[in-house]
Amino acid sequence: MKTIGIVMGSKSDLPVAQKAIDTLKELEIPYEVHILSAHRTPGETSEFARSARGRGFAAVIAFAGMAAHLAGAIAANTTLPVIGVPCMGPSMNGLDALLSTVQMPSGIPVATVAVGGGANAAVLAAQILAVDDLELAQRLVDHRTAMAEKIFDQNLELQTELNQK
Repeated sequence: MKTIGIVMGSKSDLPVAQKAIDTLKELEIPYEVHILSAHRTPGETSEFARSARGRGFAAVIAFAGMAAHLAGAIAANTTLPVIGVPCMGPSMNGLDALLSTVQMPSGIPVATVAVGGGANAAVLAAQILAVDDLELAQRLVDHRTAMAEKIFDQNLELQTELNQK
């Protein structure tokens, strides 16, 4: 199975990236984690993106806050799918990162999930891989079933706890 690249703009993005890491582990998808910066290490970021396909990556998930140009910088240098995860920054509650990530020019797309949406980024990457992997497709079905069962259990617990008859 191909690997998912996880790239953070700084270590401060790790709490959001950890959600993706945990989801990829649960779905049994290999991943590789890096810290690279669109602004502080532009050469290394570009080289990572240019070599990603040859290194066995199927997609890259990029986490960044504030200016959040990391996903775009990676997408500009690879034709692999890039999933951007805007992270909360010190101002604007991540709106600045969301707009920086989602507003890409024609021909250089970045699939973008919600601010802090690390788990959804991992699921989207898994769906990309599952296009031609039936075992992974089944793990995604099982993942959704487990989420539904958790809701059913929470509902039953709440009904028992709060409803009086």
